[in-house]
Amino acid sequence: MPSSDVKVLSVIPPMTQLNTPYPSTAYLTGFLRSQGVAAVQEDLALQLVLRLLSQAGLADVRAAIDRQGAQAVSEPVASFVSQFDAYAATIDAVIGFLQGRDPTLAHRINTRRFLPEGPRFRSLDVYVDDEGGDPLAWAFGALGLQDRARHLATLYLNDLADVLRDAIDPRFEFVRYAESLAQSQPTFDPLAEALAAPTNLVDDTLQALTLDAVARHAPGLVVVSVPFPGAVYAAFRIAQAIRRAHPGLPIALGGGFVNTELRELAEPRVFDYFDFVCLDAGERPLLSLLAHLRGERARDRLVRTFVRDEAGRVRFINWPEPDVPFGEWGTPTWDGLPLGQYLSLLDMLNPMNRLWSDGRWNKLTVAHGCYWKKCSFCDVSLDYISRYGTTTAEGLVDRIEAIVRETGQTGFHFVDEAAPPKMLRALAQELIRRKVGISWWGNVRFEKSFTPELCELLADSGCVAISGGLEVASDRLLQLMKKGVSVEQVARVTKAFADAGILVHAYLMYGFPTQTVQDTVDALEYVRQLFANGCIHSGFFHRFACTVHSPVGQDPQAYGVTLIDLPPVTFAKNDIGFIDPTGVDHDRLGKALKKAIYNYMHGIGLDQDVRSWFSMKVPRPTVPRHVIERALL
Repeated sequence: MPSSDVKVLSVIPPMTQLNTPYPSTAYLTGFLRSQGVAAVQEDLALQLVLRLLSQAGLADVRAAIDRQGAQAVSEPVASFVSQFDAYAATIDAVIGFLQGRDPTLAHRINTRRFLPEGPRFRSLDVYVDDEGGDPLAWAFGALGLQDRARHLATLYLNDLADVLRDAIDPRFEFVRYAESLAQSQPTFDPLAEALAAPTNLVDDTLQALTLDAVARHAPGLVVVSVPFPGAVYAAFRIAQAIRRAHPGLPIALGGGFVNTELRELAEPRVFDYFDFVCLDAGERPLLSLLAHLRGERARDRLVRTFVRDEAGRVRFINWPEPDVPFGEWGTPTWDGLPLGQYLSLLDMLNPMNRLWSDGRWNKLTVAHGCYWKKCSFCDVSLDYISRYGTTTAEGLVDRIEAIVRETGQTGFHFVDEAAPPKMLRALAQELIRRKVGISWWGNVRFEKSFTPELCELLADSGCVAISGGLEVASDRLLQLMKKGVSVEQVARVTKAFADAGILVHAYLMYGFPTQTVQDTVDALEYVRQLFANGCIHSGFFHRFACTVHSPVGQDPQAYGVTLIDLPPVTFAKNDIGFIDPTGVDHDRLGKALKKAIYNYMHGIGLDQDVRSWFSMKVPRPTVPRHVIERALL
């Protein structure tokens, strides 16, 4: 049989992003079509939100609330019920506005008399100054008409998400949907209990959308790509619906969550929902699976695939076969995805976070894996980091031009762990040589290869923003992390990007093994100076989490910590607790760090002593007050 006899439907489950499709199905669909396979894709995450957040969907929500009777309701639900007519009258118009179909509605939204306002709008109150000034002007500066309206419309949608959570499904969120059921969950029991419970309006809507997609496409294989723990519950609900309606239709599970957390899968009940669970890059496993479904390959010759055997045990099959080289993956395609229906939200005031949720970006990879792959906090042992592969700049620009022709959109987000500077230089030169006009942003390591000359070249090629890991701004800890950079080097590199007109975002970390209170105070002083000297424009502090696939998790003694024993694991395994002998209360310190950086992004407090941000007594910084300024001379 020719390969095209098995049609593949790849689906994105809720919840991922609402402003742009997650790229995994675009990659798989493009690759499979290049191999002669009939392949289609559906974004069930977007479809679910658009169905629920419609006039008909809100009527269903109101009916469900009414059926619950007079039991205690939350403030968001009470607000929704009291203003229901206003929500029903505005929801379709707001969705159209956020989809870019009705920009003139911004004028009415900005009056603050058009949209019903629930508890989420209180977030604006914290920005009002003592004289009662415009809160949005304080938060955003000279905010444009469209941005101001999109922020208000986003608060409106967030109020409705709270209603869905409080009245319909207590696990509902736009991103972290039912995340706790899957993330580092050693057993399948919590997820199994949730899946066995009576369905609610969200479940029923998702299952109806799923069956509609299967009916329209009539696939011979359904592939569910799960990038995050917040998409796992819905992925299993999708499989549950298909299994009940089409018991003979094969279903495969893959994606970033699987590749990270299900590497030691031993739970047979997973296979009540999925027939195959595939690890790592999906190109080779899918080709072997399709050959198996066509009767051309025995099941024992599948690649990186979990199955349940005849005795009911989970078995991992990995026939030795080389991966498809990155250069042969073909061009991703968004064909079949409703690109005009994604929602351009404006939720976070952080300018880099805005890029994640605002506008539709074509997601593309410059290279597979990480060329550095040494950072001790990173999952360097896993395929998506460890197996580094590139293609040519000419090939990348061919892909870019094909994607622009297909989508009509010239914005690109390069989703590499760390885009290699050599490839970025070649890519920029090829874009300029061909006169291909795009806007792009991505993640890099702040290494010395990024000279002022290279940063100018990248800006000329369309680079608008760069993010990179400064992590703990401490040379001692950066060396322990094996980052291969110093704080002063980061200062020079980020200043080169900033001077080229490129937005610079720093990923920051606290709570790394052996990090002391003094380290934390010194790190914040470095960060203050980086903002004050115009090196970085935005940043975010996150708490260090130890994973079993990282150097810290695999050799904790080398980092001065002791791991906490995990219970027996048959399902998800990733985060692992540890005991740090320093005994520092990092959670309390973290509140000060996040408060400080929020203010630094708005130009506030850049001259004050960093100790003022902490609620407890902390030591004075040991970092000279002008060390970054001197490093830039």
